[in-house]
Amino acid sequence: MSLPAGYTFRPMVLDDTGLIAERSAAYTSALLGFAKHSPEDVANYLRDPGINLATDGWVVLDAEGAFAGSATAVSMSDGAEVNIDILSESPTILNWLLDQAERRAGGVREVVLKVGVIRQDRLLPEVLAARGFAIGTSVQRMRINFDGPVVSPAVPDDVVVRRGAPDEASRRAAHAVLMEAFAEQPGTLPRPFDVWVASRESRSTFDWSQVTIVELDGQAVGMTECNDNFVSTDNCGYVGRLAVVPSARGRGLAKFLLHKAFAVDAAAGRSGTILHVDTGNPTPAVALYTGVGMRPEVISDIWRRTIQPV
Repeated sequence: MSLPAGYTFRPMVLDDTGLIAERSAAYTSALLGFAKHSPEDVANYLRDPGINLATDGWVVLDAEGAFAGSATAVSMSDGAEVNIDILSESPTILNWLLDQAERRAGGVREVVLKVGVIRQDRLLPEVLAARGFAIGTSVQRMRINFDGPVVSPAVPDDVVVRRGAPDEASRRAAHAVLMEAFAEQPGTLPRPFDVWVASRESRSTFDWSQVTIVELDGQAVGMTECNDNFVSTDNCGYVGRLAVVPSARGRGLAKFLLHKAFAVDAAAGRSGTILHVDTGNPTPAVALYTGVGMRPEVISDIWRRTIQPV
């Protein structure tokens, strides 16, 4: 498929951050009444060491040089999956961008393409369905609002809580918890330790003091990794990851970590806390979050298509 006459494209560059954040905010605000992504969230994504913008991102311009669309195709899970983030109000541009993303993803192995789509969107699902994509799961953005101060929860018996991950040992402990906790969900495993650390340190909204680790018998068994992705737009804290290893589940540690995050956010003057959850999660995560008072405010369907080696 070709671009319309007069339209051009170029590789994405980091200086496109403001433009893409603005256009994304306009598009999602029309669907939701508010911007789905903060400018900081967009910037963090484009700065991530897992993206090579020169080869993995595209910006389409119309005949007057104005923004007409953009996309990124980011390899995950050692190349077995590729996450496509795409933005345009034109079916023709969407199809052209998907062509580029699929061509970039194709290679010598089977690859699963994944595209997240806000449920209120009517345009992109039609384009994806026509190309053979189908919904595989959905992701809920959940939120709790605070009416006032939040009391910090009591520490469970026999549990040691360590706030912050200031050194390599504590970061490796947190990473090991993630690896074990998400072992039954290969598509959600964190990246190798060095890349995981680099990605966190590339984010303007993250600091290692925002990691909380819980230990039993001197062994790290649970963790939360929080950040400030939604402070500028929603005045909310964000739980980027919450994990408890299987052997320590059933002790209330996940609920403790959530309440701890709420208390930290409330003490910092935040109006609430946000997190995302995959509804296909094999653990009862959705029930956990609704049980502590969180409610879905955005639902995105994850469209999937498997492409074969070329």
